[in-house]
Amino acid sequence: MATKGTVNGVIANMVTLIVDGPVAQNEICYIETGGDKLMAEVIKVVGKFVYVQVFESTRGLKMGAEAEFTGHMLEVTLGPGMLSRNYDGLQNDLDKMEGVFLKRGDYTFPLDKEKEWHFTPLVQPGDKVEASAWLGQVDENFQPLKIMAPFTLAGTCTVKSIAAEGDYRIYDTIAVLTDADGNDVEVNMVQKWPVKKAMSNYKEKPRPFKLLETGVRVIDTMNPIVEGGTGFIPGPFGTGKTVLQHAISKQAEADIVIIAACGERANEVVEIFTEFPELVDPHTGRKLMERTIIIANTSNMPVAAREASVYTAMTIGEYYRAMGLKVLLMADSTSRWAQALREMSNRMEELPGPDAFPMDLSAIISNFYGRAGYVTLANGETGSITFIGTVSPAGGNLKEPVTENTKKVARCFYALEQDRADKKRYPAVNPIDSYSKYLEYPEFAGYINERINDQWIDKVNDLKTRLQRGKEIAEQINILGDDGVPVEYHVTFWKLELIDFVILQQDAFDEVDAVTPMDRQEAIVDLVIDICRTEFEFDNFNEVMDYFKKLINLCKQMNYSKYQSEAYEDFRSQLQAMVEERKIQS
Repeated sequence: MATKGTVNGVIANMVTLIVDGPVAQNEICYIETGGDKLMAEVIKVVGKFVYVQVFESTRGLKMGAEAEFTGHMLEVTLGPGMLSRNYDGLQNDLDKMEGVFLKRGDYTFPLDKEKEWHFTPLVQPGDKVEASAWLGQVDENFQPLKIMAPFTLAGTCTVKSIAAEGDYRIYDTIAVLTDADGNDVEVNMVQKWPVKKAMSNYKEKPRPFKLLETGVRVIDTMNPIVEGGTGFIPGPFGTGKTVLQHAISKQAEADIVIIAACGERANEVVEIFTEFPELVDPHTGRKLMERTIIIANTSNMPVAAREASVYTAMTIGEYYRAMGLKVLLMADSTSRWAQALREMSNRMEELPGPDAFPMDLSAIISNFYGRAGYVTLANGETGSITFIGTVSPAGGNLKEPVTENTKKVARCFYALEQDRADKKRYPAVNPIDSYSKYLEYPEFAGYINERINDQWIDKVNDLKTRLQRGKEIAEQINILGDDGVPVEYHVTFWKLELIDFVILQQDAFDEVDAVTPMDRQEAIVDLVIDICRTEFEFDNFNEVMDYFKKLINLCKQMNYSKYQSEAYEDFRSQLQAMVEERKIQS
């Protein structure tokens, strides 16, 4: 018998129910109102009183309305047919919905039950398998997806029968497994998994070390992120958080891209819907949307669904990771998610933490970020989820609780700065405040020495030191005036500008400069470091400025030219001639 309840109180989207039986934390129930069934999740149980957060508008909900509990937690339905879909935070397929606005109480099935998939078996009768073992595979949008043994399987099972190669629908039985007690388990292509529970269907989770190339120089060169790494992008409005995320998702080496728009403004989400289907994947030459899943939960949707959307996105990511794929997960913006947590916490009259956020905000954020990572599966293959979130701190204050707590867990920090955005220096990542902890990992250093060269990390640290020194000198010049400091101070300052214009700034609208492969980044760094390490001779600061402006212009022309083309080499030889002309001969 399913537990039932009646509505006893309503505060916005938090509803109190009196129940007649057992109820579990995070269980889902449906509340009947005016012919609609509203989906809600249990967030607190006190005796026979149960507090639920409703994922819909509760307008018109009356005392005494009936609720029925489902006996399971908020879960996602996983299977073939999710790629290039647009979902909301509860995994409703938005393309199946009618009209511009979502109707209350309208839920759709996320997969296509009628479509046939070409299945190829990977195991044979008699094989021993465990939970999430690969039984077979189907191809979706040129991506080989694995059909796995149920994640909830206990112990080792024996394959009793496996379907022959052919076309099947998602609910057709493709395998029968026999468990240790001799019971048969029928397996189809669909899996269900509760979103708040991390999947642990892997053997081990080592520290990630493989560089994730994004083609964005300020990330790859200065503060690299790795496959299975975590990073976040805080910054005030209009500094380019969403644009930077779009650039990374377009260019990064990932098999699957999941974009969770949890509480962004609707116009930005519309941009994703209109832009992404048009974009061509630089790695395959096909449409980028083929390997992308969008989970849209705009700021005008109920707050509780924002919280659900980030968990839904992460669970879908874990599903693809268990197939040995590289997943890139973008959440925009986690501040809105934290605001949803704050709203629910306040309504439950819990003790508030800093800025009225929940006391356990840091635990919630670290648990969530902890679900990303690089894993070794039971069959020796590897998979990864790289997670990059954005944070929109009110007024650009990077000392507020969401930014501070995210800083504790994310290994990469890309601080966007209003000042750089105002000067049109894009991407507006502050090179001094930003950091990547991966540069300190010996595993990462070993990988870089092999992939690029053993001088690379030293050169990156040299660039960072020069940026810091240049910034200090820029402040002195600002206070004392151009004539108030020695000429060599101006040289140091203009070397900082050279690094800024040539490495840190990038033109996202230029075909060549938008994406910089690693071999080209190596060449740019070598070029800039050589100029920075060269001693020059000048009579006055005007000479310094004129000379470096010409150097910067030549370097930028190189950035806009195809790598190692005639034009590129021509600019390079002009540059070398200019450097030779001015340098102090030893």
